Formats: sequence, structure tokens, C-alpha cells
Amino acid sequence: MSKNTLVIMAAGLGSRYGGMKQLEAVGPSGEIIMDYSIYDAIKAGFKKVVFIIREDIEKEFKEVIGNRISKLIEVDYVIQDVNNIPEGLRVPEGRIKPWGTGHAVLSCINKVKEPFAVINADDFYGREAFVRVNEFLTQNENNRIQLEDGSSRQANSKYQFCMAGFVLGNTLSENGTVSRGVCKISEDNKLVDVIETTGIMKKGNQGIAILENGEEEIDLNSSVSMNMWGFTPEILLELEAYFYEFLKNLKENESKAEYYLPEVVANLIKTSKAEVTVLKTNDKWFGITYKEDRDYVMKSFKKLVREGIYPEKLF
Repeated sequence: MSKNTLVIMAAGLGSRYGGMKQLEAVGPSGEIIMDYSIYDAIKAGFKKVVFIIREDIEKEFKEVIGNRISKLIEVDYVIQDVNNIPEGLRVPEGRIKPWGTGHAVLSCINKVKEPFAVINADDFYGREAFVRVNEFLTQNENNRIQLEDGSSRQANSKYQFCMAGFVLGNTLSENGTVSRGVCKISEDNKLVDVIETTGIMKKGNQGIAILENGEEEIDLNSSVSMNMWGFTPEILLELEAYFYEFLKNLKENESKAEYYLPEVVANLIKTSKAEVTVLKTNDKWFGITYKEDRDYVMKSFKKLVREGIYPEKLF
């Protein structure tokens, strides 16, 4: 039986927990958003959680979250460090923060050897997305060819990845604009491209969203990426290769550049190395993009508890 892992990108958490939106209590018994993601992942069949964190928050993170979760599911940690770069390259002067989502997932290269899902620490995705991604990873693993040395390889000539596709209208904030990866999808639900789009907001009840400048309209039924992916371990080798090229080509004035996971996936699609199946979900996304979002998120979780989707006390 496949032992799929959930990788949670939590290196963006701050060392002072009290003011961090990711650790705001939003559940009726003081749960944070991450608690609901882990609860859903366990229910969906994931067997292990790997937290990507920074070294300066490791002790506090384990005290506040990790030690509690380790009683429910196998837990491991990887450190995302700005200085963790390929040999022969250097960190640009003035660079302090890690290199973004692509670098975060790459940090797992020596820890994650099995199929895995990736999520953000501060987004609520809903149970359906976890179930569908876990099913995809398990089915894909069963289709891999086992080699004599105990390893396996893709039966298909392309890497088989997946992405949870959310309905744009289910991911907007009533309190301001949001950034979303708007997806281009083929008729057979394969991802063609992800276009990072900023400044998206709802336009009344007209079934559309608009960009902040008002120049472009987007159908509220469009599929968007919320950074929930399903990968086989091959993605880690690709992330390593692309990261080397990313750093090698970095100019002196680009010390704040980010190495984004969706850009690498898009390149693998364009070069015909990967095929990404979009698993559409109708679950409503929650997140605290703005301070004013917290009340809405709390009311939403109370509603889900009343409907019996979650118990009043998760763990």
C-alpha cells in the first residue's frame, strides 16, 4: 500500500507566533487552519506529514504544533535555509529570506522518497481536494514499474503529477484583492499553463472577477491553483536542476528574485516532460489574507461544524 506524504510549506511562519495570521485561532476549540488540513489529510489516507520550516522557528514550531501532531501521524521536518544552494554558487549580497516555493519543496530532497502532496500552511482546502490528490497519487504509484534494485520508475514516458483546481469564485476575499494562479486547461483536464495573476477582486453579482485596474475580466468559474499539488519524487530532481540554472543566471540586481514551484511545473509541461492532471474541487477555500477575513473564516468553520463535517474539537 502506498504511503503518501503531505508536505506543508510553513517556512513563512514568523518566530513571534502571537501576531502571525497562520496561527490565528479560527476553530471553535482554538484550532488553526493547519489543524484542519492535517485532519483532512489523515482522513483522506495520508500517512506522514513533513513540515518545511526555518531553523529560527524550529523549537517554537515543535512546541506549538509539531509535538501535538506527532501523536496522530508520523511527522518529520526539513529546514529551508537561504544558504542551502548548489556547490560553486553563492548567495547574493543582502539576500536574507529563503528562495520561494520551489526552493521550499527542493529542501525535501533527502527526506521525501515517496509520492507526496504539497500545500501552504495558511490555506484551508477542504476534504475533497485531499481525497482526490491522495487517490491520484496512489493510483499512479500502482502504475509505476518496479525495478530489480527496489526502486521504481514511471510507466508513462512523462511524469504524472496532479493539481487541485479550485473554482475562482470560491477563493476570493470580500475584503480586498487576491493573487491567484489562473489555469489554462485542456479538454481532457490536463494543465496547459498557470498564469500568476495579481489584484483579482469580485465584481458585484455579475459572475465575473476583475483585475484591480479594471482592464480584464475573469470568469468566476475559472480554475485556479492554490498551490496544492501532487508529485512523484522525480519533481525533486527537476527542482534541483532548475534551481542551479535559476541561481547561475541571477543578476546582481535580482537579489530578491523568487524561485517559484508553479514556474518549474509549467516548464516541465512545456518541454513535454510532465503531464499534470487537474482535479477539480468545489470546496470553498478559506484563508486570512486580510485581518478582516478572520471573522468570516471563524463563522465558516462554525458552519462546517454545525453541518457535521468537522467535530467541535478536532484532536
